[in-house]
Amino acid sequence: MANNSWGAIIKKVMPAVVTIVISKNLEEIEKEVPPELWSFLPHDENNKLKIPDEAVDSRGMVKIGSGSGFIVDQSGIVITNKHVVADPKAEYVCLGNDGKKHKIEILARDPVDDVAIFRINPPPAKLVTIKLGDSNKLELGEPVLTIGNALGLFKNTVSSGIVSGLSRSIAAAPDPKSPVQEMRGLIQTDAAVNPGNSGGPLLNLRGEVVGINTAIVFGAQNLSFAIPINAAKRDLADLKNEGRITRPLLGLRYINIDSDMKEKMKLPVDYGALVMGHPPLSPGVIPNSPAERAGLQTKDIILECDGAKLTTEKTLQDILEEKDVGDILALKVLRGRKEIVAKVMLVERK
Repeated sequence: MANNSWGAIIKKVMPAVVTIVISKNLEEIEKEVPPELWSFLPHDENNKLKIPDEAVDSRGMVKIGSGSGFIVDQSGIVITNKHVVADPKAEYVCLGNDGKKHKIEILARDPVDDVAIFRINPPPAKLVTIKLGDSNKLELGEPVLTIGNALGLFKNTVSSGIVSGLSRSIAAAPDPKSPVQEMRGLIQTDAAVNPGNSGGPLLNLRGEVVGINTAIVFGAQNLSFAIPINAAKRDLADLKNEGRITRPLLGLRYINIDSDMKEKMKLPVDYGALVMGHPPLSPGVIPNSPAERAGLQTKDIILECDGAKLTTEKTLQDILEEKDVGDILALKVLRGRKEIVAKVMLVERK
């Protein structure tokens, strides 16, 4: 059934998938080369990086990467990954399905999830858009399809597969300049995804976007991950209502406790969130944060949030994903041998 349906869906949605070309000034690229690598790179007689002439345009700009995105509104609104458009010193150009180049205006980057929103500026007169689905309704084994700019070389590459897993967690850096962090709640699929596909749509059999392709595991086969589209729908609503993406801040660094962590660290419980810095010398409670104002301390163990027991399957981060700025959390905290309840009002993450 899926194979018979994909052809019509591809024809319908392909014009809404765009390629994002990332370019940077040659002088900026030279500044960013680590000193220890400089001697291994080719140079000209003036000790400048030697790059083929055809790779540098008349303005001295060099293409350094690419990604994918998809149009969701007639006004030219496009969703992609944050890591695709993360560099403020880079120049981004959007290539439509017809190959035409368009300037873009970045409207928002999600401070937590790997999602960014930009506008084609000015938008063409007629745009094809993709309908956004409901990622909460995805089921294991459900057929899915991806479209993107594979390897930055093969535009409109299509691959299909199934939903292999839900609510997956991986450790990854959302962009090259960010530290590695845990990405949770991801959709796992066996559809082939390659560098350059980042930001492209993951589609269901109705031709609706259910995810944003975001990460692959190098060295593995048929192991790809996408951000649930409901995260981007929330961001779009924030942008429309507030003019920016608003995400709540608690102000804690912590480690999720399991039975192994309990034994290793001689803890009194095998669940919850142990407040401590990462790395250990950094503060577990962020100064001037809601957590500090509520009196939370390093080495506290948060057992519950709003009555929900914190486990490795239901973490504090998972709960925060469902909260808004201004919400008040009731945290059951174990401090030494004493249990206390802390009330925390979430503020906007800057």
